[in-house]
Formats: sequence, structure tokens, C-alpha cells
Amino acid sequence: MRTILVTGGAGFIGSNFVSRVFRDRPDWKILVLDALTYAGNLSNFAPAMRDHPRFEFWYGDVNNLTLVDSLVARSDLVVHFAAESHVARSIADDRIFFQTDVMGTQSVANAVVNHQKKVERFVHISTSEVYGSAVREPMDEDHPLLPSSPYAAAKAGADRLVDSYVRTYDLPAVIVRPFNNYGPNQHLEKCVPRFVTSALLGEPLELHGGGGAARDWLYVEDCVDGVLACLEAPLDRVRGQVINLATGTATSVKDIADEILRIAQRPATPKVSVGERPGQVLLHIGDPARAASLLGWRAKTSLRDGLAKTYRWYETHPEWWEPLRWMRQVRIHLPDGREELH
Repeated sequence: MRTILVTGGAGFIGSNFVSRVFRDRPDWKILVLDALTYAGNLSNFAPAMRDHPRFEFWYGDVNNLTLVDSLVARSDLVVHFAAESHVARSIADDRIFFQTDVMGTQSVANAVVNHQKKVERFVHISTSEVYGSAVREPMDEDHPLLPSSPYAAAKAGADRLVDSYVRTYDLPAVIVRPFNNYGPNQHLEKCVPRFVTSALLGEPLELHGGGGAARDWLYVEDCVDGVLACLEAPLDRVRGQVINLATGTATSVKDIADEILRIAQRPATPKVSVGERPGQVLLHIGDPARAASLLGWRAKTSLRDGLAKTYRWYETHPEWWEPLRWMRQVRIHLPDGREELH
């Protein structure tokens, strides 16, 4: 039996990944390390999984060096999801983003260095936010890194730190840059669940800057497929590689709002333009060619199908998201002294 350590495994993408591994890899034991911040939730795990001997949950921080080292020492595979991951929150309180995203990544990477004889593969989950707004389309893995928020800058630091460890220590690492994920279990601070819950509550949908910013939207199950492919591809093919997980199509935030209202059968629900978010990325459109070449991976879920699945999940799980309603926005201080909710 192989053992996989998943940091940040109680978060959105992490918990979807863990659930898939538990279901489809019955010969893998799963160790989950999570600090259970506001975005981590044990209810993301089915009771049957939580109580199973193949599943082991550890409450703790990735900056706890002793704990991280002890868990990595037991692991054949390490997938590092743990991160602070919200642009507006990174503006409101940026220090924790660098502590978790950069120093936490160093903690995990150092432990992998210490146990290279045991660890077969280390997959670091970066983000497309490291690119900033597109200076060319589509955005391939050699696109300049131009982070436009403290969150993106922290993730860029972690991304390059792992790359440096590959070069220095020949770490068996892969860096994954997923584009905008959406799907079940996503915190309400993010765009799609905010729109979905607003539609369910009969509230206006708020569009930053009119909703013209466009993103490459990736359904979370497709992202999970890509991460698994990075773990199971031949090591000589993927060691040291940076790999986008993207659809290759960009859709504006306004069009996402319109599609959600169509699914909800509430076309008359108003959309309200609010101030542009600081650090806004105007265009993200990823190039999935490297993922296709190295992993044989392509996104399978159409945007319409993915949004419909997501809407139905939130519609049928109000007990999951109702307690989070108050956290859909965060107050940030602007340079001119004003305060805004984003």
C-alpha cells in the first residue's frame, strides 16, 4: 500500500482530490494535514471516509516543521495544496499569505529533501494567478510571471521556490498551475459560489467593474484528473515540469453570471455593477498543450455542464453553505483611505 500526504486536504480542491483518491485508489493510504482555517471544512469528507482505516486526518499547520517532517517521512507521494487563496483577503491581511504560501511551501519542500529516498513524487499546486493579466494568448508555461495581488505574489514565490529545489536537490517535483477552478465545496468568497448562492437567495449578482474580466474556468473534477496524472506519469517525463491545467477558453464574469441565472431559471434577477476589485486580472486564458503532451490530459467538462452540476450541488446542500453566508465578502482598505467590501 502506498501512502499519500495531502496538505490542505480539507479545502476546496484538496477535498475533491482526497475524495477521488479514496474512491479510485483503494491501495493508497491517505494522510491529510490541514489547519482548518475558515476555508477548510471536515464536512467536505464523507463520514465513511473519515472513519476508514485508510484515511488519517492531522490537524496542524504546514509551518509546524516537526509535524510536517514526520508525515512526509511516512509518505511515498506528497501533494501540496495548503495555501491562503483569496485575492481580496490578501489585500486585507497580506502577511499570513506569505507565511503560509511561501514559508509553508519551504517547510514541505525541505521535508521532501530530507526524505528523498522515501518520497517518489512531490506535486506542488501553484495557480494561474502567478501570470497576472495575459500579455499574450493563450498563456503557456513560459508566460511572464506578473502577479497583481499579494496572494498571487506569494504563490509566485512558492512556485519559484519549488523550481529552485528541483534544480538544487533534483527533487522529484512537478509544479501544477490550475486556472480558475469551480465546483462543489468551494467557499462562498469565490465568484461562482457567490453567484450561485445569490441566485438561490434571490439577491442581485454583483459584478466587479461590470463583469468584463475573463477567465479560463476549470471544473474541479477535471483539475483532480490532472493532478492524479502528474502523480502517475513517468517521472522522467514530468520531473521539474511546470504544467498548466486549463481549458483554453476564456469566459467573462458577466457571461458566467448570465449562465447561472439561466440554469436557475431566474433571468430577471438583476446584475449590479460595483467597483473594480484591486489587483484585478483582466484576462486569463491558459494553454493546455503541455498537459496534453506530457499527461494525455484535457478538460472533459463543458462550462455549461460544470456550472449546472455546481448549481445543483449548492441547491441541494444548503446546510453546507448557509453558515458561510456572512463570509461572502471581506472589507478592505483602499490607498485613498476608503473602505470597500469585495
